[in-house]
Amino acid sequence: MARTALLSTAVLVAGLLAGGAATATPTAAAAGTAAPGQPGAAATWSPGDKDGFGTALPALSSKVWYTLNDGTLSEVYHPRIDTPGSRDTQFVVSDGSTFSDREDTATVHQVRLMDRRALVYRQVNTARSGRYRITKTYVTDPSRSAVLVDVVFESLTGRPYDVYVLHDVGLGLNGNNDQGRSGRGGLLSTDGVQSNAVLASTGFTKTSSGYADRSDGWSDLRDDHRMDWSYTAGARGNVVQLGRTRLTGLAGGRRLTLALGWGNREDDAADTATAALRRGFASARSAYAAGWHRYLAGLGRIPAAAARWRTTYDVSAMVLAASEDKTYRGGFVASPGKPWAWANELQQFPVYHEVWSRDLYQIATALIAMGDRAAARRALDYLWRVQQRPDGSFPQNSRLDGEAVFGGLQLDEVAFPVVLAWHLGRAGPADWRHVRLSADFVVANGPYTPQERWENLAGYSPATIAAEIAGLVCAADIALRNSDAVRARRYLATADRWQRDLEHYTVTTNGPLSRNPYYLRITANGDADTGAQIQIADGGPLVDQRRVVDPSFLDVVRLGVKPATDRAVVSTLPVVDRELRYTTANGPFWHRSSFDGYGEKRDGSQWESVPAGSRLTIGRGWPLLTGERGEYRLARGLGAQAYLDTMARSADDSSHFLAEQVWDHNPPAGADPAFVPGEPTFSATPLAWTHAGFIRLAHAVDAGRPIDTPRVVACRYRTGLCP
Repeated sequence: MARTALLSTAVLVAGLLAGGAATATPTAAAAGTAAPGQPGAAATWSPGDKDGFGTALPALSSKVWYTLNDGTLSEVYHPRIDTPGSRDTQFVVSDGSTFSDREDTATVHQVRLMDRRALVYRQVNTARSGRYRITKTYVTDPSRSAVLVDVVFESLTGRPYDVYVLHDVGLGLNGNNDQGRSGRGGLLSTDGVQSNAVLASTGFTKTSSGYADRSDGWSDLRDDHRMDWSYTAGARGNVVQLGRTRLTGLAGGRRLTLALGWGNREDDAADTATAALRRGFASARSAYAAGWHRYLAGLGRIPAAAARWRTTYDVSAMVLAASEDKTYRGGFVASPGKPWAWANELQQFPVYHEVWSRDLYQIATALIAMGDRAAARRALDYLWRVQQRPDGSFPQNSRLDGEAVFGGLQLDEVAFPVVLAWHLGRAGPADWRHVRLSADFVVANGPYTPQERWENLAGYSPATIAAEIAGLVCAADIALRNSDAVRARRYLATADRWQRDLEHYTVTTNGPLSRNPYYLRITANGDADTGAQIQIADGGPLVDQRRVVDPSFLDVVRLGVKPATDRAVVSTLPVVDRELRYTTANGPFWHRSSFDGYGEKRDGSQWESVPAGSRLTIGRGWPLLTGERGEYRLARGLGAQAYLDTMARSADDSSHFLAEQVWDHNPPAGADPAFVPGEPTFSATPLAWTHAGFIRLAHAVDAGRPIDTPRVVACRYRTGLCP
């Protein structure tokens, strides 16, 4: 950077530190009249298929996580990873007379991972008109709660343009409850709980805060392509802010650093953003990358099975680490976004950026495999101290502070923490108190579950019962170490009975899908040979339970309850493959269940709640199920490298993120390059469970066996996985 540019930036920051606009730039427009149109259009959230995600590590004082989507900075989470601190920040480009372009709609987006061993992402947005290009590189400041964006704006026509920052505030879970104003040389906002400041290294020449689609800056610009308003949004509503930068795209006007800072009060947020600017992007990026490099260097070696996929493996490890909260340590969220209708029509439910004990078990077993046992121990601590209820049960899912989101109960989520405790060797008196609470609850309430792992059917599920059995056998082992032989005998007697009766509960011998016995997804009444009707959620039919299968039955093998060569297991495989498997150029994938509707509509539009029996939405394949099939093959003594390769090929080519689902051959496949079978859908991305499955399978391939099978369970039932 030229010395004159460095000097002007230093003068600007000095002015910001003094609490006002920089002396090197014109004073930002004073707070204007009250913005009309309060509260504005109803707020929504950004789509949940993220193509960038990051936070500083270990950096517990930097409580911010950034996400990217559709060429913009989408939600930033602060001060916890389950709480939005902003919705969307992007640039608007105008010539002042004939056009105004938003980055999300008027540019072609490219994303690059800038460092294979750090979550540093860059967006390159090129105008569809060919007029300009915007390059943005993102990090969070390891020393404070701030996001820094290195921005390069280039005119491709030789003409100067006006460039604006458009900031959709979105503080907290309610995006309709914010206030915004100009101040401290930038844009300030608050919801009364947390506050945000947006500052630019070269300053803003004019700022305004208004209400979405009524008096916000985009409404101003799209009218006559000039910034005419300078409002203050003092009443609460859906606040969107605008700041005119000094960028032109020509020499001397091509670069700036954008800082977004957070704090309790507006001045705190402005101080944070100012300090981040004073530090500078280069220094922050260097420290940010170094933190990630140290973290990865402290893990175990990358498995030989993942040698071809080193970047995807490293990104998977970093996604898991980044998904942990920095206040409620050990609390890992499922995904840093809300896909489909969860971001708009159903936004009252703060799903995905929440904690499921089942997902946390999957994450923790991957953390153990990759060498971060400390994080796995924190996960168990979180489960015991925050999520576990006094009766030993766990919520279906919760916010990080333990507040339940949905009201369901899933017995596998009660059992998995016990299995995790066994894997970690946590058998002392303190852990035993928690183990026995959950084990007693399982004995008293199982094997029936009000919900299974797909969260929308009640009954007798082979996957859930496998988790219950494994949990009870593990609990019995821990009980004996704590001299409680009475409980140990009760746990084992219950587990043994359920293991003997598992086929009666869940394996049909007279179903319509095969002449041979096969596992069902679930039975409503615990008798798999009856044609009890079950209502499939997400627009599915009311159907004979014997017509509904699910690959999840393989947990009976992975958790050590049945051998891989068990007759019913083996005879179920061709049924599941015929009903649910599909092949793509990336490899094979499986739908999660017969008649599943949890996915996009046939035209590719978002999943939303639809009437029973409508079949308007279609669930696609889950890459994590490919991983689970790979683990089964290893249990049977077969190879699984091809299944790991399939998972890796399904990752987004730019971000290396693994999605919840990938497209199948149903419409809209083939209608558009966005709908390629085997490539990510618009589902939750990255999904921590999928990344955990990838890591675990990579280590399992090297080991030649599933690595999270509890030895004590496998040995009791002589499944062939007992060393």
